[in-house]
Amino acid sequence: MHLTRSQASPWRQPPPSRPSHADSRNLSKEAFPVLANSPPSTEDDDNSGSDEENQGLVHVDTLELNIFRGYADARNGCHERADMPSSEPALAKIRDLLVASNLKAISCLICLEKVRQSDPIWHCTTGCHAIYHLICIQAWAGEACKVAEDRARARLSLEHFPAAVKDVTWHCPKCRIEYSREQIPRESLCYCGKVVDPPVDPWLTAHSCGQICGRSLSGGCGHECKLLCHPGACPPCPQFVKTFCFCGGIKDVRRCSHKHFSCGKKCSKELACGLHACEDICHGGVCPPCLKSGIHKCRCGRVEEVRVCSDSIFSCKKPCGKPMKCQKHWCKKVCHQGPCGECELQGKQRCPCGKVAYKELPCDSIAPTCGSTCEKPLPCSLHRCQERCHIGECKTVCRIVTLKVCRCGSLRKEVPCHQDLQCERKCQLLRDCRRHPCKRRCCNGDCPPCSEICGRKLRCGNHKCPAPCHRGPCAPCPLAVRISCACGSTAYEVPCGAERGKRPPRCLKLCPIIPRCSHRENSKPHRCHYGACPPCSLTCNEELLCGHTCKEICHGPRPPANPEFSLKQTKKRKDQTGNASLSGTPCPPCAERILMYCLGRHPGGERVMVCSESSLFSCGRLCGNILACGNHRCQKTCHDVAIPRNAGYEAKLPGNMDKIDSCEKCTLTCQKIRTPPCPHPCMQQCHVGTCSPCSAPLKRSCHCGTLSHSFPCSSFNNFIQEERDKRLSCGGPCHRKLPNCSHLCSEICHPGPCKMATNCQKKVSVWCKCERLKKEWFCSDVQVAFSSLKLQNLRGPKGVGLLSCDKECLKLIEEQRIKEDTERIRQRASIVSEEPPKKVGRRKRHYGSHAMTEKSRFKVWIDLQDCQQRILLFLKD
Repeated sequence: MHLTRSQASPWRQPPPSRPSHADSRNLSKEAFPVLANSPPSTEDDDNSGSDEENQGLVHVDTLELNIFRGYADARNGCHERADMPSSEPALAKIRDLLVASNLKAISCLICLEKVRQSDPIWHCTTGCHAIYHLICIQAWAGEACKVAEDRARARLSLEHFPAAVKDVTWHCPKCRIEYSREQIPRESLCYCGKVVDPPVDPWLTAHSCGQICGRSLSGGCGHECKLLCHPGACPPCPQFVKTFCFCGGIKDVRRCSHKHFSCGKKCSKELACGLHACEDICHGGVCPPCLKSGIHKCRCGRVEEVRVCSDSIFSCKKPCGKPMKCQKHWCKKVCHQGPCGECELQGKQRCPCGKVAYKELPCDSIAPTCGSTCEKPLPCSLHRCQERCHIGECKTVCRIVTLKVCRCGSLRKEVPCHQDLQCERKCQLLRDCRRHPCKRRCCNGDCPPCSEICGRKLRCGNHKCPAPCHRGPCAPCPLAVRISCACGSTAYEVPCGAERGKRPPRCLKLCPIIPRCSHRENSKPHRCHYGACPPCSLTCNEELLCGHTCKEICHGPRPPANPEFSLKQTKKRKDQTGNASLSGTPCPPCAERILMYCLGRHPGGERVMVCSESSLFSCGRLCGNILACGNHRCQKTCHDVAIPRNAGYEAKLPGNMDKIDSCEKCTLTCQKIRTPPCPHPCMQQCHVGTCSPCSAPLKRSCHCGTLSHSFPCSSFNNFIQEERDKRLSCGGPCHRKLPNCSHLCSEICHPGPCKMATNCQKKVSVWCKCERLKKEWFCSDVQVAFSSLKLQNLRGPKGVGLLSCDKECLKLIEEQRIKEDTERIRQRASIVSEEPPKKVGRRKRHYGSHAMTEKSRFKVWIDLQDCQQRILLFLKD
């Protein structure tokens, strides 16, 4: 029974006295371990925040202390186990809701407006525990029930409509858990459901009655929630109980929400086979099947196989084959246990259609057909078989022509009974969404749900409805926006679209950003924040180039600032402070006073100067430093001595032999002989020690003569013979012409004669004498053949005549010779026939050479006959 505000006031606990900030922080650490991990407060934190923010923190800590006191008492009732976590996700969720409630950031998922402390509310008690305005959830539930009634009225008849209306349900907008029509809220209750319209109290959580929650915890353990009336789901049961492990071997004290545990030993429970014990580690649920192997028989006992114990009962899938009681038939059942039973054909038998009975018919005889119509029902269950009594099953397809009506009723036609009748008319009725037509062919009026996507813009303004097309308002946006601190450890969630105007929660953890200056170990910690970290206020103390330390306030590099709090994911903006603020500023000039020496470091030439303003000066005396030749002294006025050579100077000033000598040079020419000897003289002036290596260039061509190399004289003379041959090689092909052939050497540039002179691997074409046969030989083989055959005068290109002609070549040569003879004879005949007649005498003009012309033609004919005979004889051979 729900309580009204007047009835709830005597039951409600009085508001606790307001503790101090430090007391509430210490108490919350002892009572609630989640808060024990928070960092201690610092002076900077107290000074950085305003008084209102600090008071808000005290208020949140006090609420947490009061709400979680019962949970802490239940936990402290017994020693803490090592296997139990010190915090629960449900407690963290409740704390996030408390943070959101303190920031007034709880919003209704339906209207996306803030839920004020004085607004009547309803919260989902079964699933998501989301908080809604009472008027919003009433409108939502009423609209959902109305849509369900309209859908039932369109689909069902008047007889079934009243029963369907009673079963109308509505669901939570977020978790979609269904509630009945009777569960539509009529009044605002507190979170635990004891008080109606809980009063507003600044020292209690909004919409809370302040009493012990008392709701039954999940899991069916029988315990009740020990927290004060709180939002969200109740945490797991914190009570400690004595319980056994899964196998029942060990009894231990465990938390009620985690009372099922494994002892880590063997289970040892008896398996289903009844012969062996479970060998797995102590586990929950049913033990696995037995995996011990053995020889087992099938059900009929004819087959023996090696099987695991859990699969010992099996079937060989063969007919039983045992004789029946009639001793005339055998059992046709698949492998089975027990007796085979009576013979199916023994006793009274009937004809196949079942109309005529035969009493005294033996079981080994088949009942004859009766000759009448079968009349067994066909699979269509509308007609009967019209054939005579027959053995076997009736036809599975009914072919009787009957008048059928399509599903939509617009077409009537006589078709075989086994065929379905369907017209081509498209349904024009609107679907359940009342927006899109059905368009299904031959629809019976029960149109399917709409398959289109709704796509209407949701109230959040950020997304569109992804549900199938529907009637009524769209469901609220299921997404939630997480608003967190800069480090993300403290956060709360608001419905999508309600994040505008929300501010981030105040985090109790330290800022994770590591300072980049040199005081990162000595800097004071500060709490998590958005934006840039506060600047360091310690002294710089950085070592300057001169060796002194900087005395200014820290101006070193600063870490990159956290992005400013923003609910929209925008592109990264450039740092408005510039790179100079991140990298820091250089230290100012040094102001220490130091003693400076003159350039030549002469005794008595010192001066006192400011370190940053100090400069080199000359005392006006002669230098006197020994020159590089080791025989003379410098006669210049006091100057910077790069390489001091006088006795005692090395002890005063550290020498640096890499510097260039600043003293004057000796003007004499060096007369020393170089080692190793070279034709070039030393071009330096008089100096101490050995001469520098000769750097005159020497040009040498490569082994093949293609390129020209240039080497320093000293380096080339120091090379050994192998190194010199390697350096002179150009690295490319030799390309020198081989002495015994026309090819070029393909080896890498090398000294000495080419190795390919006697082993050329280029391929050369060789022919026979008639040039009909052709092969590819290596050039080295061709050279060997020339030297062995001692061929001097070869006709044609190189390689002709190295191959021997075969019979075909001889035939071709003979045919060619015959053709040439024939052609020569024909040419002679044409010359004789075309020769003009000669004149005989001057007076009588007649041709006297007619007889000689005929004789020449006869000779040519004889030659042709002789040539033809020779050709025939050759062809016969």
